[in-house]
Formats: sequence, C-alpha cells, structure tokens
Amino acid sequence: MATGAKVAETVARLAQPLVERLGLELVEVEYRKEGGRWILRVFIDKPGGVTLDDCEALSELLGELLDQEDPIPHAYFLEVSSPGVERPLKKVDDFKRFVGHEIRVSTLTPVQGRRRFTGELLSADEEAIRLRTETGEVTLPHRLIAKANLVFRWGESGEGNKGIER
Repeated sequence: MATGAKVAETVARLAQPLVERLGLELVEVEYRKEGGRWILRVFIDKPGGVTLDDCEALSELLGELLDQEDPIPHAYFLEVSSPGVERPLKKVDDFKRFVGHEIRVSTLTPVQGRRRFTGELLSADEEAIRLRTETGEVTLPHRLIAKANLVFRWGESGEGNKGIER
C-alpha cells in the first residue's frame, strides 16, 4: 500500500499543471488518516490570497483527474484550501517571496545551541536564510530546516502584521 508521503508526492505531480493553468501556486499536499478517514489536503495560494472560487475550480479539476488516474487505493475526502495566515515556507522561492516578514523556523539539529528560531527574514538564497532574532542574526542552511512558517500576530496592525501581507 502507498504511504501518505508517496500519495502526496503523486498528487502534487498531478495537480501542478492544473494549479498553474488556474494561475495559482501549489503550496503543499498532505495525505493522512484523521478520525478514521483518509483526508487529502491540497493547499494553494496566489498574490492577494485565494478565493472560494479558486478552491472550487481546482477541487473540481483535480477530483476529475484523480478519478481518472486513481492513485489512491481507498476512499478519501479531498479538501482544497488556502494555507492560512501562517502558511508554511518550503521552497527557496517561498523564502525569497517573504523576505521582510516574521517567520518561525525549526531545525533538524541545533544551530548556535538552538533548534527553534523566530524573527524577521532578512534574506534568502539557494543555500540558506538569514534571520534577525531577539538575540541577534543567524544564518540557517536550507538543509537543516525541518519546518518554517509565517508568523501572524493577532491584534497587531501595519508593520507588525507582515505575516499576512501579500
């Protein structure tokens, strides 16, 4: 039986041309069992944010394609949505797009004695990202990043709320 990661990878490959055709960005695909049922989540984005119409359009096209290709061996629920205000940052281009925003990063191994960092993303290139944290600047190689997300602070406005600006 296919693993969740393998199914997600296959669905991402199938979804990419559809996403591009609709002028969207494929952020992430998840496939996991929750509450006794399998859920296939496809997260999309675009400058200015996605609309319900964007989600419905991709859901319809992708649903038809998945019915034809049949890459999933059992019943599942398909959900297409925005990644939310604390969207994950996965690709180098994600980091480049959100330079100047506040992000939260977890590393696979300690860097400067820590594995968790929150701060302003100062720069990003093919090798690493640079953050300004409360304790100073730190460079984190992409190969050590386990997880990274934008940070959203409720109740803040303007510059402090950069986690959701597009």
